[in-house]
Amino acid sequence: MTDLLSDYLPIIIFLGLSAVIGLALLVVPFIVAVRNPDPEKVSAFEAGFDAFDDARMKFDVRFYLVAILFIIFDLEVAFLFPWAVAFHDVGWLGFWSMMIFLGVLTVGFIYEWRKGALEWD
Repeated sequence: MTDLLSDYLPIIIFLGLSAVIGLALLVVPFIVAVRNPDPEKVSAFEAGFDAFDDARMKFDVRFYLVAILFIIFDLEVAFLFPWAVAFHDVGWLGFWSMMIFLGVLTVGFIYEWRKGALEWD
């Protein structure tokens, strides 16, 4: 009987942990919610301009440029996680391939920095 219960222990732990996380996600917004709302605090704001404004107005492209650069570098850095997990299995070829990849990533980052794409004036 104890073998049967020990087989179900991971499922019980998973259900308990998911219940705790679910309850935390339901309770935390009430704790950190806006207490003293004013129009400026609760206004919708996206990409540097009001969300409910004229659709044909001029906007600053820097918001979109920074978002695209973030996505590019975030996805490239995400390649490091599987490489780190399989580091012992990839051998020298995998190691030097990642070093070349990181070198190209670094050159691209330096290029962006020199061109002023990361400046916020």
